[in-house]
Amino acid sequence: MFPYYMDSTALLLVPALLLSLWAQWQVKSAFDRYSRVHSRENVTARDVARMLLSRFGMGDMPVNRVAGSLTDHYDPTSRTLSLSEDVYDSTSIAAIGVAAHEVGHAIQHSRAYAPLVFRNSIVPAVNLVSGLSMPLFFLGLFMGSPMLLNVGILLFCGVVVFHMVTLPVEFDASSRALRLLAETGALAPDELSGARRVLRAAALTYVAAALMAVLQLVRLLLLRNSRDR
Repeated sequence: MFPYYMDSTALLLVPALLLSLWAQWQVKSAFDRYSRVHSRENVTARDVARMLLSRFGMGDMPVNRVAGSLTDHYDPTSRTLSLSEDVYDSTSIAAIGVAAHEVGHAIQHSRAYAPLVFRNSIVPAVNLVSGLSMPLFFLGLFMGSPMLLNVGILLFCGVVVFHMVTLPVEFDASSRALRLLAETGALAPDELSGARRVLRAAALTYVAAALMAVLQLVRLLLLRNSRDR
């Protein structure tokens, strides 16, 4: 007999955990490899980002340097694009691919890409429920309260939805990035394969997160049903 926090249903999460670890290794491996391969155009990721933004009428958007490794992101609230220290001044294929991916998010925002609009709209609610769903569920499990169990599961469904809608957002940003890098000649055709590998590896982390959320939901449902017996 397993305690509620170490029950046998936790084994359901093992595939997602393994995929997450493998994805993280893939990201590090691909980024490390292609961060040592400099583009023939010898243009920094920052300049590529600014060039691509200008192409879509966003030339005045700030492109900032942020601390950390692979902390690159686009902030739709302030409409700023931030590149990490490993990317900002780098002329590597990996850095340029990452910068173009973030520009892809800026383009999505400017064109009101539906999955991004939806994801942004639910972020405040998801931030709230993600911190409440599991405590409420396990409190309900401890107290034997079906109502708390159901509320916890319902709230966690919002987390699953967030992770699922993130997938098309990230895949589309990468597709836009690779297409723009090819159209503008920022990367040569043979260099694009390296950027593609970096972005595909990064996409795996989002797949792993989505799988973890789905399996966690299945686990919660199994635990609830076991209490009903």
